[in-house]
This record gives sequence, structure tokens and C-alpha cells, in this order.
Amino acid sequence: MAKPVVTIFYQFDPWNSSLGGIQTTIRSYIKYAPEAFRVRMVGTSDSSHHVVGAWQQEQLAGREVDFLPLFRLPNDNFKSRVPVTASYTAALARWRFEGDFFHFHRLEPTLVTRRWPGDKTLFVHNDLEQQRQAQPWRQLAGVYGAIERWVLPQFSEVLSCNSASTAFYRRQYAHLAKRVHDLRNTVDEEVFYPLGGEERLRQRRALAAQMGLGEETRFLLFAGRLQAQKDPLLLVRAFARLEQTDVHLLVAGTGDLLTAVREEVGRLGLQKQVSLLGPVSQERLAVLHRLSSAFVLASAYEGLPMVALEALASGTPVITTDCGETPRLLVPGSGSVCRERTPEALAAALGHLLRCPQAFAAGDCLRAAAPYSARSVVGEVYGRMFDRWQRRSSGRATVRPASC
Repeated sequence: MAKPVVTIFYQFDPWNSSLGGIQTTIRSYIKYAPEAFRVRMVGTSDSSHHVVGAWQQEQLAGREVDFLPLFRLPNDNFKSRVPVTASYTAALARWRFEGDFFHFHRLEPTLVTRRWPGDKTLFVHNDLEQQRQAQPWRQLAGVYGAIERWVLPQFSEVLSCNSASTAFYRRQYAHLAKRVHDLRNTVDEEVFYPLGGEERLRQRRALAAQMGLGEETRFLLFAGRLQAQKDPLLLVRAFARLEQTDVHLLVAGTGDLLTAVREEVGRLGLQKQVSLLGPVSQERLAVLHRLSSAFVLASAYEGLPMVALEALASGTPVITTDCGETPRLLVPGSGSVCRERTPEALAAALGHLLRCPQAFAAGDCLRAAAPYSARSVVGEVYGRMFDRWQRRSSGRATVRPASC
């Protein structure tokens, strides 16, 4: 029996250490795709191993994937003079794909896909209204609205990881409201899981020794792109206000603000208390989550960042600014929300956690993360896709696979 084909479109190379929740989401949708589906990925490549403009068969997390890189992109963690999305859309315009299902994680590339036959899904990852208040979106709001009106009717589903964005789309495009649905983000519990108390302490002390720090050093972790949305400068300024001296800030990631962050660390005299780790692998990030006292978000706007779910699944509480879905995600004992996005407010929340760690329990963190299991959430999405494919294949003897 022929398998339904799902083709995923996004401007990254799944085999590099590219940062970001969208990238992690896509990896989960490849890894946990039921065997009843054939999976294809149209992306970019940062390796000479891949042939640009040609399909090649690869393995990702044990899953066979047909991969087509449209062009070479050495590092997608930095913004370029020409936005990568624009380059990707222009490259995509030279192709015409056919298939059963198409998954898109940015709106702009779908400007060139309206005439493609197939069932299309748009994934929305941010709070669209907050995003449009930020630069440079504020100047482009009218243009972006015109793009939405033009491309949204082609989608069978719009799946939003942010409830405010779901409400916004349903309100703005009432005639499409039945196609817009909330979607739980995902965390891979095979990668992100907690350690027992004694083992966690042993490994934390080993990490401190490896870094030349005192045995009782505690770690705070940030992971993500160093860009204005994430506001890493706010995090560094909040860290500088902490009274505790046995704390070390780990910053995993890179981006346009790397130089500014490094300079701010120097200006505040924090060179021995802050480590800029650069991009790290998912496996390394999982270790850092397990060994940190807290994960910290200082973002100006968000959807539901996967990195917050990864922290919680690792038994690590989350301290966050009041944006996106993270405040709604937290349960008592799994973290706290700073209602004011200031260094003082963020430092106060971190200080409370460091003074009163007993108020934040690994069990509460795991309870908050439990509904977001990647295997379960991804299986539900593919299950609905298979049902739609089965209805279109009326007369064909098809049975929904158990993994869906």
C-alpha cells in the first residue's frame, strides 16, 4: 500500500546545531512520524556532505528522511542583510512540489505555494500580536496583513502554539476560524529527563570542577538565540544584581547580540561568573538542564518556547518574563513569572529561587511538562492527517495505524 507523503519546509539543516524551538519542533515531527508516513524535508545545508538542489536519503534520529537542500546556509543563528526567509522563498519559487501533506513553519514561503496540490498546514510559533509591536514588524504590519489575507485560504489547518495567536487569527479571519486550532508544543522525554538527587549533585559538582569553579557552585541556564526577542542583555543585567556569590550563569547560543552580550558581561565585571558557551548540541543542552538550578527566560515576546518545556521535563524550574504561553504552563512549584520586565524584578525572582530551592520541586516541574510529550502530541497530529488522507482515498482499503 502506498504511504502518504508529508513534506516539511523550513530554512535550516536538521543535522547541524541550529538553535531554536522551530528547529526542535521539526526534528520531533520527523523522529516521531509514524512508519505509515513517508517524510521529506526541504531545507538548507551548512555541509558539503549534502548536494544542493537534489534529493538525498538521510537518517535523523533513526528515521529515514528524503532531504532536499535549496541552498547553502553556513550559519542560520545570525541575521543576514537579506533575510534568510526571503532567500528561501525565492529559491522555493523555482520548484513545484506535489504530495499528500505540506507543513510550513513560516508564512512567507507560502507566497509561492498557492497552486501546489496537497493538504497544507501552517504552524504558528509566536504571539503574533506582541511580535507586531516589536521592530521591525511594526513598520511591516500592513504588508504582513496583506500576505496573510493572500495565503491563509490555502491551508487545511493552522496550528498555533500560542493561544493569543489562535484568538487573533480567528478574529481577523472569521471565515477561516474553523481551520485554526490550538496546538500543544512538544518536549522529547527520551532526551530531557531528570536525575535523582545524589546523582544530580555529583554531576553538578563534576561540571563545576571541570569549569574551574567551587564545588558548591549553582548554575542558572539560558539557551537560545542571542537576539532582541530573547533580550539576553536584560538577563545579564538581572544576574549582576544577584546577592548570591556561588552562582554561575551559562549562556548556550549565539546570534546578532553576541558581541553586545560579551561587552555587557565585561562592563559589569562578570567575566568569571558568566560563561558564553556558543551553540551546543541537544544532548549537551539536556545535561545542562538537568544540572541547573533554574532556566531563565527574559524574552520580550514568545509562543511557548520548547526550551522551557525541556527544562521542566528535566526537573528544572523556569523563571520567565510575562510573555507567551510559559506563564500559563507553569504550575505551583515549577517556576515563577516576573510581571515587570526589568532587571530588578528578574533578579528578585531568581534570588527567591536561590534562597528557597525547597519551594520548587522536580515533581511539580514534571507535572507541568507531562501533557507535552512529543510522542503523544506528534502522534495526534499525524493521526488527524491520516484520517484526512483516508477520507480522500475513499474506496481504498486503508486502516489507521496504531502509532497514529
